[in-house]
Amino acid sequence: MLLAANVPGTLTKSPGAGTIPNMAKTVSVVVTDDLDGSPDAETVAFSFNGQGYEIDLAEKNLAKFEKSLRPFIDAGRRTAARRAVRAARGSAVRIDRAAVRTWAASQGIKVSERGRISADVLRQYEAAH
Repeated sequence: MLLAANVPGTLTKSPGAGTIPNMAKTVSVVVTDDLDGSPDAETVAFSFNGQGYEIDLAEKNLAKFEKSLRPFIDAGRRTAARRAVRAARGSAVRIDRAAVRTWAASQGIKVSERGRISADVLRQYEAAH
């Protein structure tokens, strides 16, 4: 059934409305060169002075990039790849979210079945356990 809005806040049946058949969508992602916009680019990661960078380059600009860096790569020393250290999240102990939801329901506290659990509910759960 197709509904049409004719007055703000109300919906009415559209005359002669039928059903809309299921339709398939195909979404194509085209990565373009960050320098000249040419298609079929690939993401290249590099670092300089401790700062990491990424750039999307198509074949022509990738060849220029590699050619310009080649003398420096050949003369340089390889180092171990450094991994970014992520900051620790709120607590060191993982909390079983399902157990929190079950506990909250038994206490009469309203918590959604999915998604984020409020910090207040988590504090109450931790205090009770």
